[in-house]
Amino acid sequence: MMKNARKIKDLLYEQVARIGKVFSSPKRLELIELLCQGEKTVETLAHEASISMKLASAHLRELRGAHLVETERRGKNILYRLADKAVAGLWVHIHTLAENRLIELQMEIQKIATQPDELVPNDRETLMKMARRGEVVVLDVRPAEEYLATHLPFARSIPIDELRQRLAELPKDRPIVAYCRGPYCLMAKDAVDLLRKEGFRSAQLRDGVAEWEVAASR
Repeated sequence: MMKNARKIKDLLYEQVARIGKVFSSPKRLELIELLCQGEKTVETLAHEASISMKLASAHLRELRGAHLVETERRGKNILYRLADKAVAGLWVHIHTLAENRLIELQMEIQKIATQPDELVPNDRETLMKMARRGEVVVLDVRPAEEYLATHLPFARSIPIDELRQRLAELPKDRPIVAYCRGPYCLMAKDAVDLLRKEGFRSAQLRDGVAEWEVAASR
């Protein structure tokens, strides 16, 4: 009986470890973060993760094998998406734990973070109240298709590639809070740097939609 119990326990832990193995690859983590923004083709994922189609396909097979992503064919395209919102939540919890525990990660984050700014409230509820009242502009600088898939409440979409040409659409009498895909995405930082250079009061929100949804569910 003891031998059978040990065998069962080993099998259980082995199955759970499949998820850990999938999350052990930096590029697979990046693909998960990209899929938190909405469904994408393998071509788009490969381009945005700066890897080959062959490597992107291999990583996606691993994710699909662990039932973390699913696919749907639409015409000639195969679209990938997260199989469950819990996958996005796990990604958020993992990178949050890493940021709390790893000094090396904290040091790297400091290199890409914009200077602290009092324009960004410490809590999400206050920020949303300010956005609802029109006291701040929440600016989504991700690609338009990601904004259409999901975005923060009251956010306005101006993709980072269009920002310089569309500065006239933004008010200079109100703070602008820019966000993108999450804390490791640099689009919001680039947006804030440009906006400040052009005389706008601007700050970066490190959260993306996945971080926001996890916080809202607590």
